[in-house]
This record gives sequence, structure tokens and C-alpha cells, in this order.
Amino acid sequence: MIIHKSALKRARQNLKRNARNRALRTALRTVIKNYRALLAAKDFESAQANLPGVHKAIDRAVTKGVLNKFTAARYKSRLTVALNKGQAA
Repeated sequence: MIIHKSALKRARQNLKRNARNRALRTALRTVIKNYRALLAAKDFESAQANLPGVHKAIDRAVTKGVLNKFTAARYKSRLTVALNKGQAA
């Protein structure tokens, strides 16, 4: 049981931050999932058009502290390579 005033505040802050981070992470995963669905459907024109938006969502997650910058770079690289591979085939 939390009794200290500062511990109660910390608990409230953690709940708010957890909710914000969960929302950001969920939105990011949805954007990536939709992009991968375009690649799977071989809709490379739409995928090419959506790639900057996907990169923007990944970068936003980094600035909010949801994603590490190296993880973001890896995601961006792999998604771009997948697009280029699909277009070449």
C-alpha cells in the first residue's frame, strides 16, 4: 500500500505514461502492419507512397521514447529493402 505523497504522485505519473506509450506503440505497429500488408498484396505503388508516412511514424516513436533509435533504423532499413526487393522481382 502506497502511503507517501510522492509515491502516490509517481504511481499516477506511471499510469499516464504507460497509457501514452501503449497508444503510441499500438499506432506504430498498426502502421507497420498495414504497410507490410501492401507489400504482401504486391501493391508496390501504394507502398512506395506510404513509405514516408511509415518512416515518420517510426521517427515519432523514437522522439517520444517508445523506440530505441537503432531499432528504428533497423525497421526503416528492412521495410525499405522489402519494398525494393518486391519492385525488382
